[in-house]
Amino acid sequence: MLILFATLGILLVCGVPIAYSLGLASLAYFLIEAPAATGFVVQRFFSGINNYPLVSLPFFILMGLVMNSGGITRRLLDLSMFFVGRLKGGLGLVNVVGSMIFGGISGSSASDTASIGSVLIPEMEKRGYPKSFAAGITVASSTMGMIIPPSVPMIIYAVAAEESIGRLFLGGIIPGIMVGLLQLIVVWLLAKKNDYPTEDVPFTLAEAGRQARRSAAVALMPILIVGSVVFGFVTPTETAGAAVVYGLIIGLFIVGFGVLKDLPGAMRHAIIMSAKIMMIIAFSQVFITVLALERVPNQLADFVSGLGLGPVAFMVLTAILILMAGTFIDVSPAILLLTPVLLPVAEKLGVSGVHFGVVMVSGLAVGACTPPVGNCLNVCAAICRMPIGKIFVGAAPFLLANVVVLILIAIFPQLVLWIPDAVMGP
Repeated sequence: MLILFATLGILLVCGVPIAYSLGLASLAYFLIEAPAATGFVVQRFFSGINNYPLVSLPFFILMGLVMNSGGITRRLLDLSMFFVGRLKGGLGLVNVVGSMIFGGISGSSASDTASIGSVLIPEMEKRGYPKSFAAGITVASSTMGMIIPPSVPMIIYAVAAEESIGRLFLGGIIPGIMVGLLQLIVVWLLAKKNDYPTEDVPFTLAEAGRQARRSAAVALMPILIVGSVVFGFVTPTETAGAAVVYGLIIGLFIVGFGVLKDLPGAMRHAIIMSAKIMMIIAFSQVFITVLALERVPNQLADFVSGLGLGPVAFMVLTAILILMAGTFIDVSPAILLLTPVLLPVAEKLGVSGVHFGVVMVSGLAVGACTPPVGNCLNVCAAICRMPIGKIFVGAAPFLLANVVVLILIAIFPQLVLWIPDAVMGP
């Protein structure tokens, strides 16, 4: 184990990508401990990605990209403006509500940051909001893209933990809404304190009808995606493919055939992003096999049992560990590294795999917004041309809402499990 983790640490410090660091560290272990079994590395590499649910990953990523190019982001923001724009700090509130809706479509926080940020950050600057506030709320609100279903990280966790994707999707609904509501309260309080402007938005039945007609097809999409998976009408992979087609049809009605011109670029981007995730998954499976051979999960479970920790104390400590790990490791590799080590311990203490998964994804969502690795920070920095440190300072008050929700769902599992149990049974 010393060889394994020392090699991994040295490679990461040298800047080797996480996927190759995992693979090379595992190879070093086999070369020293069992040279005759090095062919096992190749076998586990391919078997690690030979998993049917993973086919849904590129489709969900492509779906978010199609939504971006189809003019759908603008309509979602207009719908959010109608509901909260007239309140104090209207554009900040629109940012949060728009992310709640968009998170239920794209399944990706980075896509949320890029789509919402490219529209709202310049607009908020024009209306007199500090740039750090505009960028910070954009980054922090995008965390709901990982929590509110559909969620790409939850699909990755479902594959790693062999859990139900439908139950995980349902488990993220209440935590995602709680994050959104708390962030709305923080925006409103800061807006009152700093006298941020309101927006002149007509609140009439005629305008309500117009917004409903313009946005109904878009707003229904998350319900259709999650509902079809939960009730077993189609598999997650089939749902993701159908969602791409649905997004293209909506885009054709909104922007015409221009959406088709952007399709080749979106497909290329989805392929590249999916390939990166697949490489991490493949090499992580080799790494996980080494951990299993050395009985690391079993030894850790015995150690925790010896400490006498109950499930609540263990989940709170796990939440803190996840927050720390998310600061230095990106979301996908963190899920694949931590799940095989911590999940067996959680299950031995009677913690549901769905509860554990939602806590993990919620904690890592915060990590996506913290330096130095935070993916959402880097996306936002490219949009608004600000240092990631300043963006993080602007995001900190809103990320506190995420941390509060994380601790609450770690302590009270029914916040996660109530909807899955009610809809799909315990």
